[in-house]
Amino acid sequence: MIVESFMMFLQKIMFFSSYIKNSSSFAKPLTAEDEKYYLEQFEKGDERAKEILIEHNLRLVAHVVKKYSQADEADDLISVGSLGLIKAINSYRLNHGTQFSTYAAKCIENEILMLIRANKKHKCNVSIEDVLGADDEENEIRVGDLSYDDDENVENIVEQKIVSQDLDKILKKYLSPREYEIMCLRYGLLGKPVLTQREVAKKLNISRSYISRLEKKSIEILRKVLNKRDYGFN
Repeated sequence: MIVESFMMFLQKIMFFSSYIKNSSSFAKPLTAEDEKYYLEQFEKGDERAKEILIEHNLRLVAHVVKKYSQADEADDLISVGSLGLIKAINSYRLNHGTQFSTYAAKCIENEILMLIRANKKHKCNVSIEDVLGADDEENEIRVGDLSYDDDENVENIVEQKIVSQDLDKILKKYLSPREYEIMCLRYGLLGKPVLTQREVAKKLNISRSYISRLEKKSIEILRKVLNKRDYGFN
């Protein structure tokens, strides 16, 4: 399941990247009635409804991204903007009292601003004493205060280890060594941190445009591979 979810996300990034240049190619926004219907269906567990909501909100992602992006940053902002849209769909509830488009735009914008801030600050070490925020009683919450459900954590670790090994085999089989390295760095595979295209370019001492080309090529290769394996991508 994690492999399928990961590849769906890669496909979405490619989809957004190809559409972002030409806003006339976007699917039209849903009517208020249709939007409510598909949101209700998704709340009931209909994954196809989620795909429809994503497809018909691409114009919103493009609109928000274009407010912040320069030409050399568009792909990275599209990636995080798409993640913001997916988070919005996953977390939105009809009883929120806010229009979905307003809620989604905020989620998209938040993801973009976090990336922009991270790029400005560069990377810094995280300490267990770092303050993450405050609780309802204004007590500081630090990294070291976070705890996880042991059983769930162990189960997730085992599952992700198995999936990581399977995904590693697919990547190595169908991608060149350079493409494999770039995809691992870009998407945090095999325990590596997630890097922007700019960071990958700097790390590998190659141009960002070359990173972008190989990334898009790799996504297309993997999409075709999974299509042949009946994963249901179009």
